[in-house]
Amino acid sequence: MSLHHITRPSALKENAPLLIMFHGYGSDENDLFSFASELPEELFIISVRAPYPLQPYGNAWYAINFDAEKGKWSDDEQAKESRDLIATFIDEACNKYPVNKNNITLLGFSQGTILSYAVALTYPEKVKQVIALSGYINTNIIPESITDKDYSHLNFYCSHGSVDQVIPVEWARQSPKILDSLHIKYQYSEFPVGHGVAPTNFYEFKEWLSDKLTFLR
Repeated sequence: MSLHHITRPSALKENAPLLIMFHGYGSDENDLFSFASELPEELFIISVRAPYPLQPYGNAWYAINFDAEKGKWSDDEQAKESRDLIATFIDEACNKYPVNKNNITLLGFSQGTILSYAVALTYPEKVKQVIALSGYINTNIIPESITDKDYSHLNFYCSHGSVDQVIPVEWARQSPKILDSLHIKYQYSEFPVGHGVAPTNFYEFKEWLSDKLTFLR
């Protein structure tokens, strides 16, 4: 398969709902996988490693340049390549594992969230739900023809730390406006933390996801 990953099989033998995890910049597939043991056993869980290794350790979905003169900027072309790579990986996972291709949730943190938004808004037919933690919608890596697509089945859980020092909360607050404009269902929450996932945040998205899975049984 095109991306290195680890899995937690489902309690279901076939047609399992699939949850795919995408870590943040400088991390790896083990980071979000720590959530797996706490999530519903019906889920088939895949945690993916981003394709670009960093020194001395960790991985990235795309380069971030921390040049002091230019400020912080992202390599949007690399981000688009990762977006399309993830879309391909979703198809590969559906062919390899006993999952339901119509019941796929993406869970991202930070850079992984930015990619999850981009995949869902570019390839909505491949995704049902998105859990978007501590990220934002980068409009440079989604298609201009966005209003032509059918997003009626999508549902997003979005959360952010109100004192996030890495991705400003103001950026995250734009996401609900964009989702509203596309008539996409979502829940948006803020927590009094920095760039991370508070326990209350975890329990809230876990409950949100469990409700969706109950609905889908």
